[in-house]
Amino acid sequence: MAAGDLAARILAGDVRAAARLMRDLDDRLPAAEAALRSLLPRTGHAYVVGLTGAPGAGKSSLTDRLIAHYRRAGKTVGVVAVDPTSPFTGGAILGDRIRMQDHALDEGVFIRSLGTRGHLGGLSRSTAELVQVMDAMGKDVVLVETVGVGQDEIEVASLAHTVVVVSVPGLGDDVQAIKAGVLEIADVFAVNKADRDGADRAVRDLQVMLELRRTVLGRPVDHDHDAAHRLHGTPAAAALPEGEWEPPIVRTVAVKDQGVEELARAVEAHRAFLERSGGLRAREVARARAGFVTVLRERLLAGALARLEAEMGHLDAVAARIAAREADPYQLAEELAARLAGPAEGTP
Repeated sequence: MAAGDLAARILAGDVRAAARLMRDLDDRLPAAEAALRSLLPRTGHAYVVGLTGAPGAGKSSLTDRLIAHYRRAGKTVGVVAVDPTSPFTGGAILGDRIRMQDHALDEGVFIRSLGTRGHLGGLSRSTAELVQVMDAMGKDVVLVETVGVGQDEIEVASLAHTVVVVSVPGLGDDVQAIKAGVLEIADVFAVNKADRDGADRAVRDLQVMLELRRTVLGRPVDHDHDAAHRLHGTPAAAALPEGEWEPPIVRTVAVKDQGVEELARAVEAHRAFLERSGGLRAREVARARAGFVTVLRERLLAGALARLEAEMGHLDAVAARIAAREADPYQLAEELAARLAGPAEGTP
């Protein structure tokens, strides 16, 4: 099928055509890129919400409940759920579709699971492209659920408009709450499984982290306002200086559908804040920059490897020479980079 025809079918709401393009994009088929290019002018309408956090925090359950919330509000929803790929077999369970079976027959919901295929950062290499397809399909909200991430796997921050960091009591990660990466990417904190022992401590750890950030920013602490904000799990933006946002802390119990409405309101409050402050435009620029750099990196790496094989031998052969201490990897990389930067041999 021609790229233009495939794009037209997707814009007309053909779910099968969208699923086919997503599969081809994940498989890196050249024709898929042409179809995606045709769709790009019709994107930019969906609001992207990222959910990230430690394994076992309940991200999938929260995603499932958020889908139900947005559908009750009459909004269409796309979901990109990323599962880890085995480095040994290359397989992935892709179990998120199983957890979200309640929405399988809902025409207003499109769920796509992806394996990381070795890509770091908590996402798959084709996640951003699939979000673009769902945007072109007309989805109002796209939820991106990452792999259970570590301290520095924060790629979702460059993809989503609002990032929800999900934590849970009892995982023994109290110290993780003060890690800079978590602090910097979170727009909303969700303490899930808040009916468990240790939930109060998990909330206090996050509160301490936010107070440390206030100290770093040189901003006085409004204890009365903070106390009310933490008790009710509502955004504190009204008491903050213009241009600043402090992530609210929301307690949730996803399996009981508790706190989900409050979480959705916190996400919506952050969206309103971005629109009011001009931050939404800045995030769109950041998303475009990250996407462009990703495409550029792939192009440059592919070109570098092709030239390496043509001029120095196959990558494995070059690696064998390096391992045998017969070649200097830094010198080889510099020589290759210099060749790529200049005109190819035989050209004027």
